[in-house]
Amino acid sequence: MASFGSLKQAIFDKEARKQQYQDHIRGLNAYDRHKKFVDDYVSYYGKQRSVPEKLPVKTDLDTLREGYRFIRTEEDDMNPSWEQRLVKRYYDKLFKEYCIADMSHYKTGKIGLRWRTEKEVISGKGQFVCGNKHCDRRDYLSSYEVNFSYIEAGENKQALVKLVACERCAEKLLYKKLKEKERLKQKENDIQRKKRDRSESDEDTEIDHGRVKDSKKGNKGSGSSTAKMMDDADNFNEFLEGMFP
Repeated sequence: MASFGSLKQAIFDKEARKQQYQDHIRGLNAYDRHKKFVDDYVSYYGKQRSVPEKLPVKTDLDTLREGYRFIRTEEDDMNPSWEQRLVKRYYDKLFKEYCIADMSHYKTGKIGLRWRTEKEVISGKGQFVCGNKHCDRRDYLSSYEVNFSYIEAGENKQALVKLVACERCAEKLLYKKLKEKERLKQKENDIQRKKRDRSESDEDTEIDHGRVKDSKKGNKGSGSSTAKMMDDADNFNEFLEGMFP
């Protein structure tokens, strides 16, 4: 038989759990309170126990993807959260001299850049091997300093970066700029051709007008000469008549 002290302790523990449960319920909003009551009902009276809700697990890789910055600022380094500390540790391990480029969408002008990892530095990727992610050429390499414009965390940013590329990948790197130059040159050639055609058309018109004027002058001169010859002939006849009556 239980002692009076043990019964008293059991009653006290029961009341404490009841008070704790009530305090927990009061701290919930209407939706969470309703959900709690339904889960408790299913748990105690239902045939099947409720399946606990599984929240998405945020991995370190997810944290790096969210907090990574191509170029970190002092404000980023001053953030004391563990997420930013993790991102900074990863950022400090990168080699920020040459870049690795993803040129999969170079025709649309979209080229992705990132810093090299230790493994890539050891293999020479990006310095002694073409910096294009999908190219392994080691000959005819040139170093380019490009103005990298990008959008990060909703902000437009720019940075001068160095990239080593072979001849073929260099054309991809400058593809959009070269196409723009070709388009402007073609536009300028079209304008010059139209001006030249217009000028030649104006010259032809002036030549035609000149021919018409010369023709009119020629006709006028011929009429005057004929009239003058006829006057000279009459005068000569009168002269002869005076000499031989």
